[in-house]
Amino acid sequence: MTDRFLPHVTVASVVEHNGVYLLVEEPARSSSHRGSVYNQPAGHLEAGESLETAARREALEESGWQISLTGYLGLYINTAADGITYHSHTFLARPEQRRNTRLDAAIIAAHWLDMATIERLASQQRLRSPLVLRRLHDARAGICHPLSIIHDLSHPSPG
Repeated sequence: MTDRFLPHVTVASVVEHNGVYLLVEEPARSSSHRGSVYNQPAGHLEAGESLETAARREALEESGWQISLTGYLGLYINTAADGITYHSHTFLARPEQRRNTRLDAAIIAAHWLDMATIERLASQQRLRSPLVLRRLHDARAGICHPLSIIHDLSHPSPG
């Protein structure tokens, strides 16, 4: 029997409000980054959880913001330096309400940043992965699929 390829399933949300984007700052986890790095609110899908629920949960845990999903940006596939492949389902979202000031222990802070600042962080190699900037560029290009593109038979949509 051969080993099966089992990519890690993750979710991320591009949250925009008045021209700024919600990013979370976290400690660097690799030697290629120094200090801290920035990412969209993102994380792993948990067992029994829908993609949409996971995206809302991760945003709340990592940024303290309750969000509303407005669209599906796409599936982003990336193999990290450690050889792990991630299938990242990315959503577009808007902030609804700041709910928590206590963030996930792995998060330093949540920030609202403009694109010039994010591009500067990218040039300093302070984005967690190439996906961060790619998602933002795609969102700014107007890519948006309806949430109904996701067919989750385990978690049927209401209505």
